[in-house]
Amino acid sequence: MTPATTVILSGESRKAAHGVEEPQAARTEMKVERRSHNPAPRPVEQKHEEYIVKIPVTAPLTSDPILRTENLSRAVKDKVLVEDATFEVRAGEVLAIVGPSGSGKSSLLRLLNRLDEPTGGTVYVEGIDYRQIAPRELRRKLGLVNQRPYLFPDTVEQNLRFGPLQRGETLSQDSIEQLLTLVGLAGYASRNVANLSGGEAQRVSVARTLANSPLVLLLDEPTSALDDTSKREVESSIQRIVRDQGLTCIIVTHDTAQAARLADRALVLESGRIVSQGPISEVLHA
Repeated sequence: MTPATTVILSGESRKAAHGVEEPQAARTEMKVERRSHNPAPRPVEQKHEEYIVKIPVTAPLTSDPILRTENLSRAVKDKVLVEDATFEVRAGEVLAIVGPSGSGKSSLLRLLNRLDEPTGGTVYVEGIDYRQIAPRELRRKLGLVNQRPYLFPDTVEQNLRFGPLQRGETLSQDSIEQLLTLVGLAGYASRNVANLSGGEAQRVSVARTLANSPLVLLLDEPTSALDDTSKREVESSIQRIVRDQGLTCIIVTHDTAQAARLADRALVLESGRIVSQGPISEVLHA
């Protein structure tokens, strides 16, 4: 196994994973929490409520969209990245965004949780215009997993605890094991992320995003940087999450075979515009 590169979250990577601005504060909170177990009496600066992660349980497909875009667009100077993108995703559905390199797939995904700001149109999350949702809460609801895993140089457990700690909550030990089992990494809680393979690090990244109980999981080319074995492991984890938990997913991929394996529906982008969308069998096998 090739050890994964551990990157401290900074700038946009922090916002993508947790919608927070200062990871150093998070590490300080984690140290305070560990010291609170000392039996000697001492003032308590902050109490963390034990938090049991709320992963959706087999949410059935419904006719009501959990996410809907309306003429979503972004242009930078004279370059159009996304133009008039209108689509919807139902609860429990997996949507694949496919298209050639440079077609605007990742640009569209970044607009969904406002990592980039649209220059036109908007997004509705559970019927609410996402401009009315605080950015941190929006990025919790629409949790993003990047192409490359960005993990804190600490244990797997502390990486999973980070997001809930920002809300004053302590992820329970049972929830940590549940999340790791879900991504096929049972027993990995105490491992240092520096010793993980690329596929293992990416699955920790997925579990860390799930620890925030997202409504929708956004996956940006989650296996493109992995070897074939690691790719299959991550795909299996995604399929397990979808099958067992019914979590809504939007996955960006250039691999149409992967889209067919993982998704229910697909939309095809070309030069920033949606040229077709519908069931996988109709869009990719036409």
